[in-house]
Amino acid sequence: MEALVIHAPGDLRVEEFPTDELGPGQLRVRVRCGGICGSDLHYYQHGGFGTVRIQQPMVLGHEVAGVIEAVGEGVTAYAPGERIAVSPSRPCGLCRFCQEGLQNHCLDMRYYGSAMRNPHVQGAFRQQIVVDAYQAHRLADHLTDQQGAMAEPLSVALHGINRAGPLLGKKVLVTGCGPIGALAIIAARRAGAGHIVATDMGAHPLSKALKVGADEVVNIAEEPDGLARFAVDKGQFDVLFEASGNERALRGAFEVLRPRGIIVQLGLSGGEMTLPINAIVAKEFDLRGVFRFHQEFATAVELLNKRLVDVKPLISATVSYRDSARAFALAADRSQAMKVLLSFD
Repeated sequence: MEALVIHAPGDLRVEEFPTDELGPGQLRVRVRCGGICGSDLHYYQHGGFGTVRIQQPMVLGHEVAGVIEAVGEGVTAYAPGERIAVSPSRPCGLCRFCQEGLQNHCLDMRYYGSAMRNPHVQGAFRQQIVVDAYQAHRLADHLTDQQGAMAEPLSVALHGINRAGPLLGKKVLVTGCGPIGALAIIAARRAGAGHIVATDMGAHPLSKALKVGADEVVNIAEEPDGLARFAVDKGQFDVLFEASGNERALRGAFEVLRPRGIIVQLGLSGGEMTLPINAIVAKEFDLRGVFRFHQEFATAVELLNKRLVDVKPLISATVSYRDSARAFALAADRSQAMKVLLSFD
């Protein structure tokens, strides 16, 4: 079969790649569609992010949906021909964090398309992949493969909502309206947020934010003081979802976040941030990180299957994996694209 293999920044190749043997409790899946994530872009553009760097050729990708081709011994819950979304998260289940229910912090995690381990964990941008049955989540007939592939980024947003706590009736600010920020808007609205304001520096992502549930948007490039009206009486927002990974966006939101407000950091730029600790102390903010997800993947698929969330407005294009250079260039262009997906048919 063929796979998309990254060798170095800008060096992404379609190569022959072996298919694993099908073992007990496993499924062989024909991958149909895969979403290009921010981390995939970092590998493609820079060879990694933060201290994580490509050390050897690695198949990219972790947001995929496909159809089951064969089932291994002992698998009774699935059958060939069924369409599924594949969770890329494979915790060991044995370490202390897994035993505490914190599987996203597993000490022996194998997450598709990650250079955090050496040797790297090969990704899912390939025509065929063998997965453990617990990674499979059945898709409803009305969902497209593209929508199914959106379950993974939606899971990240849902984990962010869980980290924030109850949102019913809360006033929410989302800074950064890329795919994760937009999905955070969808998830926050589903969780009962009373009023959602979104900021970005681009007109295109802000237009999508309005389509998926934001009540108001502010273009910070055109209105640098566009949030000033929310700074009265020590700030108006109860919760901030920071999805840009930009230090200026995070610091700027401190003025409009009320005392004891909750900061949920969704975005990462790959570098470190300097924070005004005095403001965090004086206003008693809670700063909460978000790292991947676990049980939220099943929730994401259920929400999609039941038509309780709509991710279609965020799907910009589907491009053949054989035209990966064009797909990755489009995915990096925030003026015209949100989520770009690869077709493996």
